[in-house]
Amino acid sequence: MLNRFTGAVLGAVLTLAPALYAQDNTWAISPLDSFANFSVKHLMISTVHGTAGGMKGTVIYDPKDPSKDVVDATIDVNTLSTGVAKRDDQVKTDYFDAQKFPVIAFKSTKVVKTGSGQLSVTGNLTIKGTTKQVVLAVDGPSQTVRDAQGRSKIGLEATTKISRKDFGIVGTALDGAVETGGIIVSDEVSIELDIELMPPAQAAITGPAKLK
Repeated sequence: MLNRFTGAVLGAVLTLAPALYAQDNTWAISPLDSFANFSVKHLMISTVHGTAGGMKGTVIYDPKDPSKDVVDATIDVNTLSTGVAKRDDQVKTDYFDAQKFPVIAFKSTKVVKTGSGQLSVTGNLTIKGTTKQVVLAVDGPSQTVRDAQGRSKIGLEATTKISRKDFGIVGTALDGAVETGGIIVSDEVSIELDIELMPPAQAAITGPAKLK
């Protein structure tokens, strides 16, 4: 009887082990502490910088086997900001059509280690209903730390470059020719992601740190 009970318990543990293992490696993106920063050349002589927040999603991170890592994230297009309100309204309305396509989405398809503390994440980026493959160069994730609210956090930075035209971000105000023969806004967009991750169970913990 005892042997059968022990066997049943062991069987249940073995059955649940993969799920528990995945759960231990699952992290939630911290929306208030994660941002997508971007930059484009303007008139080929200066650089315009911007940012977007409202980042949400989950990351499965296995430090021993990056091939098991998975990224599934979205960004709120309506948070896009370049520091000029009138320009931001035009970009969100005329070029991103934020009312119809309110989020930018990324889903990874492959993760490989490229060096110490470095990963290459290949995935599908969707903007305005168009999906293209991109590759993110990732520094991190970092070692685990605890923030003022007692949450466990790890951080990472990722960079890539995309063609805005690939995603239908076009228009006369962007692509009109200038006297030097160039265009008003460059096609190439540089993207830098600053991301903080925390365990999903701690995602609801907010507010000031508790006094001891």
